Amino acid sequence: MELATRAELDAMARCFDLGASVRRTTAPNPWVGCVLLDADGVTIGEGATQPPGGNHAEIEALRSAGDRARGATLVVSLEPCSHTGRTGPCTDAIIEAGISRVVVGIADPDPHVAGNGITKLRDAGIDVVVGVEDERARRALAPYIHHRRTGRAYALLKSATSVDGRTAAADGSSRWITGARARADAHRLRAESQAILIGAMTAIADAPELTVREAAGELGPPPLRVILDSRGRVPATGPLFETEVAPTLVVTTNAASFDARAAWDAAGAEVAMVEPAAGGVDLREVLELLGARGVLQVLVEGGATVHGSFVRSGLADAWITYVAPVFLGADATPLLAGPGPERIGDALRWRTVDVEQFGDDVRIHLEPEPREFT
Repeated sequence: MELATRAELDAMARCFDLGASVRRTTAPNPWVGCVLLDADGVTIGEGATQPPGGNHAEIEALRSAGDRARGATLVVSLEPCSHTGRTGPCTDAIIEAGISRVVVGIADPDPHVAGNGITKLRDAGIDVVVGVEDERARRALAPYIHHRRTGRAYALLKSATSVDGRTAAADGSSRWITGARARADAHRLRAESQAILIGAMTAIADAPELTVREAAGELGPPPLRVILDSRGRVPATGPLFETEVAPTLVVTTNAASFDARAAWDAAGAEVAMVEPAAGGVDLREVLELLGARGVLQVLVEGGATVHGSFVRSGLADAWITYVAPVFLGADATPLLAGPGPERIGDALRWRTVDVEQFGDDVRIHLEPEPREFT
């Protein structure tokens, strides 16, 4: 990390807060915050990325500062763009405003930017500092970074379990394992995702709505509801096919009958065909399909077969599980289905990112060990 002043570090922290405040509305663009400081380190303008087609954070901050922007320092969590997309290049606006210094959290991995914004600003004689609070920036923007590097949606697994690792009682009932506070937090995850994914058995057994109902604050468009059904088992009825509430995508294979696909289509759902894999669908192809639609983060809600497939395939990018202080026993539904390692030394080990308590429940945020993007 290059050196930054205390005022610039404080401004970068504010950038993360600004970005988080618009996370639900910016996709497929990143949620970015920007702060302008005068020569004394006093904030004279700030802004956050607007919904697609609207201003980027830098433009919002420049507009709020007005003429005071000349000679100021611009602090931003992600490298300013240097190309024309839905809006013009932010670098041009920064140069024209007479900004003297730019402090950047991390470079933008988008191939259209990829350091070009930093180079353009430096070529214009602006002092540019890169890498300020870079680890925090990478974590805050992890789904966006993953999407731009791989083309795939970031797969965040979500589960709610008993303390003995069960997701439903022996009779299949699961409402509610966790308390109200944990459930509200899970709806926050839904609100921050552009898609929610389940398997066929969960769709049949639970008939869930997969909508955002308990998240406080401004909401973006309803997340896309994604059903993985390789064989055409899910009937085209129930809450998931009330598409006036939220859109539904059924991902299937050529093993599903024409009648099943026609019924989904007639019910208002979109149907996408992918290659089969290990008795289900090719998960990598599913994530690429979602990534191509601008889905930065997909919340994978299960069930056990889907969760197990994501973990074994190495396509799970993070996992948040809510653990309740209840015991359901050996006959209850396990968290994961499918084979595991024979020896403890072969077990997949993840890192604990964060642990937080919600009433009597505990939320554990896990990530796999770092790996190369493929």
